[in-house]
Amino acid sequence: MAATDETPGEGFADPTGDPLLRTRFALPARPATFVRRPRLAGHLDQALATPLTMVNGSAGAGKTLLVADWASNLSRPVAWLTAESTDQAPGVFWAHVLQALRAAGVQVASEVGSPAEAGRVDQRTLTRLAADLEGRDDATLVVLDEFDRVVSREIAEQLEFVLHHAGRGLRLILVTRTEPLLPLHRYRASGEMTEIRDAELAFTPDEAHELLTRHGLDLPASAVLALVERTRGWAAGLRLCALAARQGTDPHAYLKQFEADHSAVADFLLAEVLDRQAPGTQDLLLRISVLERCCPDLVNVLTQRTDAEPILAALQRENAFVHYLGHSWYSLHPLFAEILRAHLRERFPGLEPELRSRAAQWLRRSGALPEALAQGAAADDWEFTARAVVDDLALGQFFTGLRSDDLSALFERMGPDVRGPAPDLVRAARELAGRDVEHGLAHLHRAEEELARDGATDPAAAGLTCALLEALAARLTGTPGRAERAAEQASALRPEVPRHLLDEHPELNALLLTHLGSARLWAGRFEDARAVLSAVAGRPGGAAMALPRWEALGHLALIDYLNGWLGRAEHKALAAAGQAQRYSLPQRSGAGLGALVRAAVLIDRDELDEAQALLDEAAASHPLVADPVEEAGRVLTRGRLLLARGDARAALAAADAVVPAVMNSPWAEDHAAALACAAYLAQGRPESARRAAERVADRRAACTVQAARARLATGHPEEALAMLDDLPEMDRPGPAVTVRATLVRAQAAHGLGDHTAAHRLLGRALLDGRRDQLRLPFLEAGPWIRPLLGTGRLRELAGGWLVPGAGHGSPAPTAQPQQPALVVEDLSAREHDVLRRLAEMRSTEEIAADLHVSVNTVKTHLKSIYRKLAVSRRGDAVRRARDARIL
Repeated sequence: MAATDETPGEGFADPTGDPLLRTRFALPARPATFVRRPRLAGHLDQALATPLTMVNGSAGAGKTLLVADWASNLSRPVAWLTAESTDQAPGVFWAHVLQALRAAGVQVASEVGSPAEAGRVDQRTLTRLAADLEGRDDATLVVLDEFDRVVSREIAEQLEFVLHHAGRGLRLILVTRTEPLLPLHRYRASGEMTEIRDAELAFTPDEAHELLTRHGLDLPASAVLALVERTRGWAAGLRLCALAARQGTDPHAYLKQFEADHSAVADFLLAEVLDRQAPGTQDLLLRISVLERCCPDLVNVLTQRTDAEPILAALQRENAFVHYLGHSWYSLHPLFAEILRAHLRERFPGLEPELRSRAAQWLRRSGALPEALAQGAAADDWEFTARAVVDDLALGQFFTGLRSDDLSALFERMGPDVRGPAPDLVRAARELAGRDVEHGLAHLHRAEEELARDGATDPAAAGLTCALLEALAARLTGTPGRAERAAEQASALRPEVPRHLLDEHPELNALLLTHLGSARLWAGRFEDARAVLSAVAGRPGGAAMALPRWEALGHLALIDYLNGWLGRAEHKALAAAGQAQRYSLPQRSGAGLGALVRAAVLIDRDELDEAQALLDEAAASHPLVADPVEEAGRVLTRGRLLLARGDARAALAAADAVVPAVMNSPWAEDHAAALACAAYLAQGRPESARRAAERVADRRAACTVQAARARLATGHPEEALAMLDDLPEMDRPGPAVTVRATLVRAQAAHGLGDHTAAHRLLGRALLDGRRDQLRLPFLEAGPWIRPLLGTGRLRELAGGWLVPGAGHGSPAPTAQPQQPALVVEDLSAREHDVLRRLAEMRSTEEIAADLHVSVNTVKTHLKSIYRKLAVSRRGDAVRRARDARIL
């Protein structure tokens, strides 16, 4: 309840003779725009149960109005005293406290009396007051507002005496900018203290929205959130911004663009915070305004003093918009820092770049390279900034996907007039990261020429960086020899680089090996590529290694796929996807080879919709590195999908597509020829198929199998079998190749009339293909295979994954029933998997986890299932499937 309006009675005057001002005992009035915050009021309710409560926050944090509003809604008297700097004399202070009690209607025993001297208070007065309060049935609430103005240790000790001896009869609430001199640790340890601090006082976005609304401003949630982030929820900042915005012609534009250094916010902070400090502290605050964060040693470098530590600690204790981050590091409130920087430029023109350069050098020596680079760039000290990136082996971060955009944006302002090997290496990295090989190589070659005559840059670190960029250029252009030379150069230079730098930046060597592995893969040297890529995939290193590991796993998956090992390929591709998800690699990193390999595996399983979704995802991404390996993989996989969907003409166009590269890739040529062969066979043009396949038939087993298929289609089964008998000995193909080879043998035997051999070979192909669900080779085999799959043992081997019906051990039906007309179109095998789990009442997320696919992929399958079953809901899909005997 509010304080009474009674005039202080005679005998309760200030011992100095000054009148006791009624306004100091009245609860402050709340403005019409005041926002009541239930979360804080609820926290303050705990003050009724603890002897001591402290509401501690910076200037303008909304402390006083919060407590005043809470107190006004209580059904009991609250003694309120707004402290002033004149209250340092104990007699004066206690005279005001006693009057606050009386003004609130709290009857104080007459024997307590009142101090007669300004400089002292009789101990009997304090003892009697404590006894009087302790003997009451209901606790007395006393609020001391702006208590930070009371700096007398003697008064603090007297207040602690009364609080302690009053026991349950007193609830003391201190509203302050600083921690009082009371023994707070004791109250905290015993759980007898309620605290509300700056972080809790900050406005939430919802509270800020209500505040702005009360000021007549209706802003979208995004604009409110941006304002809260800029002000850190600081109450006075939000109110001052709202008031200023209302005076403008376009409030929305003002709040979006307002310049803090020319506003009421600046006036408030300068008057309430900066001007209250001693001249030396003001100078310190101005100088550290150029820093995102600071520690005493760094501040001493900027101020050329040695006393930064106690000053920073004091500012933090005083809530002077200096926040403690832990481990001796501090930061300024961003708005305060912005205003101080503007003040610094006005008061000391030209000092800011010097301060930033000093800070950059200290930060680099301390190992805080990202902050050092930011300070160097802000100081326009590009020579230092570029050299720091190169000498610290940090240039590889242009390509890790984690800081790539930040680094590129940082150096965007570096002008062409900045010359030297380090700036040119940075330019080369930026261009190559943007896939501009021509300009990237021009900068790289100029840097290499300059290194021979420039001693400012560490030659070993610069040389290693050159090797990385050379390897990347080799990968992008499809030049394996160049990549090998870059790797040799790196091996020679690595012993000359400090070990700690190599340990701090494992991504540099990992990226170089990934580029080398990709170049070797392009050259068809699969085992050599596997050796270096496996070294990257198996190396730990946290987020810095995430993208190299992701790429290495994708390349290893492609090698396994090209060799026919679909299960291994899928495992590595999923591991690559997990790496991207775990470290939240940015969208710019692209879908990668892993997604293409997973799509290719799905095509072999005849799960075409899911394969299409993965290919679309890969097409929509914009990878950091788009090399010939990935481009060839994308073209060939899309061609195989088109062929599987029956579009042989488009598949032939894909097979004829040219992937730009300095040298041709043997495996890309082989698989393009195999695709063309399969497309010609699908068109019924066996001679064209034979010509397409036989020019590469002796290079890899997959091509030999396609050539044998073509020979078989031209009516030469003996020649087809002879070709398979002469498969390259160096090849160790996996099931995707061997199943196709076995099917060719089975078809040849069937054509030659050896039905026993045809059944035996077809059974072997089914056994080998069942584990990886290899459906496409059987679908490609042609009409001869269908009657065989419906008989005896072969029906059992194919049942459940290749053809509808019972699995192993169940008798084959004499005739395959026709699907009821309820079903518009047959479901794919993967759609069957989804539908079965749908019938088990599993969620979309659970189905995705069980099938090791994404939630979006499951949603794609569900849409297809609904379409094929002519339904629109899950329950209807399950019922329709049961009616159709699909489930």
